[in-house]
Amino acid sequence: MLDVPRELVQYLGRLQATERQARGTRALTCFYQALMLLVWFSRDEDVALLGAGFGIARATAYRYRDEGVAVLAAQAQDLLHGAAPGRR
Repeated sequence: MLDVPRELVQYLGRLQATERQARGTRALTCFYQALMLLVWFSRDEDVALLGAGFGIARATAYRYRDEGVAVLAAQAQDLLHGAAPGRR
């Protein structure tokens, strides 16, 4: 069990779905890819072991982690502006 709101996993999943369409990748659903990334962030899990737990290859797990981090990084500017209105 992961102690994060379901809405957060769904939001990250939607961001990743957009990224996947652009890259043409798929193996896990976007929801499970988002869940995998959040588990990695919260538990500092070994990526290869985490991928095995989700039933995906090591290379795929690393790619999914990197895609997820990139998707979140692209949102960072929006998150900063949303968290501190008026600051730039």
